[in-house]
Amino acid sequence: QVQLVESGGGLVQAGGSLRLSCAASGRTFSTPVMGWFRQAPGKEREFVAAISWIGSSTWYEDSVKARFTISKDNAKNTVFLQMDSLKPEDTGVYYCAAKDTAGTISYWRGYGYWGQGTQVTVSS
Repeated sequence: QVQLVESGGGLVQAGGSLRLSCAASGRTFSTPVMGWFRQAPGKEREFVAAISWIGSSTWYEDSVKARFTISKDNAKNTVFLQMDSLKPEDTGVYYCAAKDTAGTISYWRGYGYWGQGTQVTVSS
């Protein structure tokens, strides 16, 4: 089992920044990739970014690639999502997830463990 706890969400004006954290515990060695997803009201969950525990491979959704940065602290089993130049369309609940199956990085069904989510609201 893997436990994930997110923190760092909040309310920010457009153009502002937020930094999300995801602390992982348990059998983290069984989940080689960590991802961030988000879900806005009435919309499907969508991929935001992902990072590998081993090495530094990263993946981003196109709309956030130039504004968000995913990083990690292996010693603390923690993954971060630095979000800059935030836009109102970035609003949603952000979930940290641990990928435990093979397949497309951006497909949420490949992630077997999820955090409780943290709300990000960007006002215009």
